[in-house]
Amino acid sequence: MNFPLILFVLMVLTGLLWSFDYFVARKQRSATAPTPWWVEYGASFFPVILVVFGLRSFVVEPFKIPSGSMIPTLLVGDFILVNKWTYGIRLPVINKKIIPINDPQRGDVMVFRFPADPSMDYIKRVVGLPGDKIEYFDKKLTINGQPVTVKPNGEYLHTDRLYTSQKLHEQLGTVEHDILNDQDAPAFITQSLNFPMRDQCTYTARGVSCTVPEGHYFMMGDNRDGSFDSRGWGFVPDQNIVGKAFFIWFNFNDLSRVGSFH
Repeated sequence: MNFPLILFVLMVLTGLLWSFDYFVARKQRSATAPTPWWVEYGASFFPVILVVFGLRSFVVEPFKIPSGSMIPTLLVGDFILVNKWTYGIRLPVINKKIIPINDPQRGDVMVFRFPADPSMDYIKRVVGLPGDKIEYFDKKLTINGQPVTVKPNGEYLHTDRLYTSQKLHEQLGTVEHDILNDQDAPAFITQSLNFPMRDQCTYTARGVSCTVPEGHYFMMGDNRDGSFDSRGWGFVPDQNIVGKAFFIWFNFNDLSRVGSFH
């Protein structure tokens, strides 16, 4: 469901009703005549829809985490807020950037339209910037020939399936965060699509190596063995960017999660 398009259509329709009532109908009916219900409802909803559309399109948008690909940073059921302007002002619905502001930085948690199906929103961490060479061999990440610093940080218990993963503390650029590594999971990429510019990637039994094209980003989930990401479906073009995730505002199962991510 294209919710931004539905919201835009509702805004236009209610705006037309409000305009018709304000500039035409109101002047033609007597002071004692009741306002037609369809005009009254349309005019009443227009300001509300306009504010919601403006906030959601240009300031902040809420999302719900549907999968465990970003564990332990984000859990299933987390409701998050996404900054819509930090990477530039974009026209709603068509998502075209009209005012550039900042570029995504390594380590950012970013929401984007899934390249293989733009009707779906995905959330992953920015690992590779345009021009970077990303290697993920033997379950170890290297960027431009430099191994990414990690150190053991205990274990993570998956309560839904009662098994544990090794937890590692990783630093990408200036961003520090935890990732998960299942030592029993294979090093090679188990699923790979036939994505655009796939010739920029090389797959082996040890993992994958990719050179990020200009205007694109390489994304990975923090749950490294439980994430279907750029290792399998390729690069995220700039025009697919939605915004930067920055805050957990609710979780029905665990209120302590509120505000735990920034």
